[in-house]
Amino acid sequence: MVNTSEHPSAPLFSSPSASGDSYLARLNPEQRAAIETTDGPLLVLAGAGTGKTRVLTTRFAHILLTGRAKPWQILTVTFTNKAAREMRERISLLLGSPAEGLWLGTFHALCARMLRRHAEYVGLTQSFTILDTDDQLRLLKQVMAPWQIDIKRWPAPGLLGVIQRWKDRGLTPERITPTEDSDFANGHARAIYTAYQARLKQLNACDFGDLMLHVTEILRTRPDVLAQYHRLFRYILVDEYQDTNTIQYLWLRLLAKHPEGPANICCVGDDDQSIYSWRGAEVENILRFEKDFPSAKVVRLERNYRSTRHILGAAAGLIAHNSERLGKTLRPGREDAEGKKVSVLGVWDSDTEARMVCEQAEKLRAQGHALKEIAILVRAGFQTRAFEERLMQTGLPYRIVGGLRFYERAEIRDALAYMRVLSQPADDLAFERIINVPKRGVGPAGLQKLHAAARANKLPLTGGTEKLLEDKALKGKSAAHLRQLMEAFASTRDILAREGHVVAVEHLLEESGYLDMWRQDRSPDAPGRLENLKELTRALADFGTLGEFLEHVALVMDHDENGQDDYLSIMTLHGAKGLEFDTVFLPGWEEGVFPSQRTLDEGGLKGLEEERRLAYVGITRARQEAIIFHAGRRRIYANWQPSMPSRFLDELPDEHVIRHDEGGGFSRQGLNLSESVFDNGPIIARRRKDPMLEAAPALQLGDHVRHPRFGEGIIISADRHHVEVSFESVGTKRLLSSFIEKI
Repeated sequence: MVNTSEHPSAPLFSSPSASGDSYLARLNPEQRAAIETTDGPLLVLAGAGTGKTRVLTTRFAHILLTGRAKPWQILTVTFTNKAAREMRERISLLLGSPAEGLWLGTFHALCARMLRRHAEYVGLTQSFTILDTDDQLRLLKQVMAPWQIDIKRWPAPGLLGVIQRWKDRGLTPERITPTEDSDFANGHARAIYTAYQARLKQLNACDFGDLMLHVTEILRTRPDVLAQYHRLFRYILVDEYQDTNTIQYLWLRLLAKHPEGPANICCVGDDDQSIYSWRGAEVENILRFEKDFPSAKVVRLERNYRSTRHILGAAAGLIAHNSERLGKTLRPGREDAEGKKVSVLGVWDSDTEARMVCEQAEKLRAQGHALKEIAILVRAGFQTRAFEERLMQTGLPYRIVGGLRFYERAEIRDALAYMRVLSQPADDLAFERIINVPKRGVGPAGLQKLHAAARANKLPLTGGTEKLLEDKALKGKSAAHLRQLMEAFASTRDILAREGHVVAVEHLLEESGYLDMWRQDRSPDAPGRLENLKELTRALADFGTLGEFLEHVALVMDHDENGQDDYLSIMTLHGAKGLEFDTVFLPGWEEGVFPSQRTLDEGGLKGLEEERRLAYVGITRARQEAIIFHAGRRRIYANWQPSMPSRFLDELPDEHVIRHDEGGGFSRQGLNLSESVFDNGPIIARRRKDPMLEAAPALQLGDHVRHPRFGEGIIISADRHHVEVSFESVGTKRLLSSFIEKI
């Protein structure tokens, strides 16, 4: 039961400033309208940098200070725990008292609180357990067993993703129609979903998706419970409304549609920043707000206090090409908002792009620009590798925000382990990592047996495995899988000798089943992992042998951060939402990269509009300067391929943009490539000569040198472009000659 007079003895917040409305004094007219429009449905379209959080928190305080509601009568919904904490702190500061007893939190946290009160209506008790992802997968595998699903073709994580998408759309098993059904797991997905839900109830448990699904079902089917919440919540505040999915929308609409009074719901969001459809967000939810609530008032926050006039003008001109939007135009709210025009630079190739971005970052740092106010925003995770390696060569500290460094990602470490075994069969640690990736039925007991055979025959683990296979001492599916793996290594070594390491590694990852494992994985991050693996094979082409590449990676992964607290940030555009920096680099604005070809193929026009919103988000992260790059050519595997500039570049208004061409056209002379590169036949492209390498100083063994970050040292080995230096402060480092100064 809901106690509609919760905390009856709690005092109202004191308000020494309420009479004078001093908390409203610093607001602009639009912000003030969004706060003082308290009755009826309200949609606040809050553009980037327009003070959205201030409006939300001040509106909450205003409702309390004017006596319209008590603290526990306002339902406030955020998307992250961090946002909830920040809002709670700001409200407390405004009120001058701790904000206690609030219904303020994320969708799932609030629904968990509700479900504890009404668990019996969905067959649970108040002490139900919320399963984490590992427990969900373990349970789902048990449930799948009777159907004898081929988990290699239909892996459990993929099926769990299908089930979670159904839950995000508010679909219980009985509500799934034939058009909404899935052919996953040979068409058994719906039946397995039914069995999975039944098993959860037996365990008195629910998963993350159930929190909202169960509560929404209770509100749908129990009008008495819904009526209690209608009496409890006088006001509803929702942050980031453009990112809501179907079940969140249904839950909010049920709570807001009050049969005996106005729908006092205020949704704050920006349809131009809806960029999460891949995780279920429906931009249509914010677009149809006025249809859902015909008496709704719309307030547009268009004064941006973050960016310069030219940045805002470029972003506005770009997003205006979207048809599915409610419409608003950002304008500068600062007096010093003229600033520089947005720069668009066309460069020869992706290597030059990485070099120029890092050179400009280095120049900015030398001019006193804090690195923590510089960001490189990429469309896809695979793009980070080139920037990471160049930054490490120049000695600029950096951090990957919202993710791992390129060579620390699980799929990259797996692929490197395959390469290490290929290069050095005695590498037992690498072989242990990949022996069961993908699954080959080798458990702890099986691995122990392989180790015993290796020790008995004084062989490495690979040799022990081959010995057991030769003696037919291994049986069943694991024997067949291991035989296939060992044959893949054998055939790859032949290819390595004949065709080189790039082709050999591609062959090994294919024949081992590793690439197919990710192709079959239906999780949202699987395509990104495949892109990262493609980028890894591209990186191989920079090195003469597999051994050189593995040595390079070992040095890269040993990169010492040296306790720096001033880092340049690298992140994806999705990860950058909500952040801001003085200077933003936006590389890779080419067709197929940005907009993403995969998004266009899967989403069509709708996907294109979301990509354009993502570009808008990227530009508006910059306070002072935004610099966009596009390359005339990118390397796909080992081949250079011409790239078309992104269509978004043509949509940027000329009055706000300055365009430079540093050789990013399509003339063949620019790359120093043979004519045959542009033929249809597969040919390994030669790299364009890097002027930084050509200008590297002549360095010899024993020379005393200085590095801008590592200080002074002595060269202990040198080849054409690299030197190994013994530094007093950090030990031995292998570096490009071009970053070393002879002293």
